[in-house]
Amino acid sequence: MSLTVRIDPHVHSDASYDGSDPSELLLEQAAEIGLDAVVVTDHDVIHESVRAAELAPMYGLVGIPGVEVSTADGHLLALGVEEMPPRRAPMGETAEWVRERGGAAIVPHPFQRSRHGVRKSRLQTVDPDAIEVYNSWAFTGWKNRRARRYADAYGYPGVAGSDAHKVGYVGRAYTEIEIDNVTRAELTADVVLDAIRDGATRVEGRRTPIPMSARHYAGAGARKSGFYAKYGAYRSGALAKTGALEAARMLYRISPLSG
Repeated sequence: MSLTVRIDPHVHSDASYDGSDPSELLLEQAAEIGLDAVVVTDHDVIHESVRAAELAPMYGLVGIPGVEVSTADGHLLALGVEEMPPRRAPMGETAEWVRERGGAAIVPHPFQRSRHGVRKSRLQTVDPDAIEVYNSWAFTGWKNRRARRYADAYGYPGVAGSDAHKVGYVGRAYTEIEIDNVTRAELTADVVLDAIRDGATRVEGRRTPIPMSARHYAGAGARKSGFYAKYGAYRSGALAKTGALEAARMLYRISPLSG
């Protein structure tokens, strides 16, 4: 028995300085397009990813926390950790820190120096658990092909990630993982990460949406508008309630009966 799991391990929420959408929208989009998990990997902050992992089961997804940490040698995806790895340390040391805590250390968009990808000379000093060999935001396919060749040459598992900074791009690239002797009910973050480390991965990435979900991408904008409409209504109601309570407190303070 083999279970095929689809995961986008590289997504940014509005907790990233360059992200734009809340985790709820990212999770909703992932569920709508048929992914089994999405990892919120914000830049150098992890609180929102931990929250997203806690919310994930409500959307029928496996909750996996993570972060895209800035090391001294470039960016590193730390999957499966719930605390912030040390920043600006050598990438090899950070990767080991992640593994010691049960996580998986994945090198994203290597060789893309304009996006803080690690240089080849430095990558050779690192022993990651996997390498991102397809990033959907690569301007050309050259760096993706180079990353794939490196992973193949050195025997590293390859993964694909959308690197989405907006909800409509979640799942533009994703990783398929074949996991044996596990039912969907038994699927956990640890099971998924172990399968990535074992190399049971297949890369799916393209400039167009994944086939089974094209219509959902078109609806991403509508879901976004609906979310913010509901959020705005909630905020307005909360503010109105707060204002009413404050007014009541003021009346109580000035009332002649209050003493």
